[in-house]
Amino acid sequence: MDRLGYTAMTAASRTMTALSVRSNNLANVNTPGFRADLEQAESVPVQGYGYESRHLTRVQGNGVNMAPGALMATGRDLDFAIKGAGLIAVQGDEGEAYTRHGSLQVDADMQLTINGRAVLGEGGPIQLPEFDTVHIAVDGRISVLPRGEPLMVEVDQIKRVDLAAGQLQKNSAGLLVTLDGAPAAADDNVVLAAGFLESSNVSAIDQLVGTMSLSRLFETQVKMMKAAEDLSSAGNSMIRV
Repeated sequence: MDRLGYTAMTAASRTMTALSVRSNNLANVNTPGFRADLEQAESVPVQGYGYESRHLTRVQGNGVNMAPGALMATGRDLDFAIKGAGLIAVQGDEGEAYTRHGSLQVDADMQLTINGRAVLGEGGPIQLPEFDTVHIAVDGRISVLPRGEPLMVEVDQIKRVDLAAGQLQKNSAGLLVTLDGAPAAADDNVVLAAGFLESSNVSAIDQLVGTMSLSRLFETQVKMMKAAEDLSSAGNSMIRV
């Protein structure tokens, strides 16, 4: 009976983790540039005499679905999307981080930011002069028309990288970072499209169907734990008699 309860308990724990991941994906279905999380786990044998048949479910760092999302036209000069594979570099809490969210803002210090994080260029955070017009080229070069000047000038170039899903993980802020935390090399082949934003790559239908399936599975696992408890109680009653 204890084996049945143990199996049901580990399965239910794994199911709860999967539900948490899918819930987070659904919460970000309308977040531009969001990459869906993929739950991952592995089977680990329990150490000790008499536990040769027992295994634990150990949750690994969630994988990331790097499939592209649809492009949405915004017409805003400071919006851009990435065509195909690639990421742009921003300043994270513990070093360089990466995102596909392309809605740029200019803060009070005239720095380019995304969600309050400085966008990185060739020499660090990108600083703009006072300007009337801004243009983002396909290669990430940023040009502005300085206030009161007649000609456009190039300011900096957005750092773009191209990393496979297996080289990335999400940090606590939801940004992508390399597995070892080291900055990635710039990749000039990453192409930007100004005036667009990329939608989340989360499929709401897939996540909802998966969530319903996992919820039913969790109910079954809870019933198994209750059945194991009932069997254990019945066995104890027989022994007392």
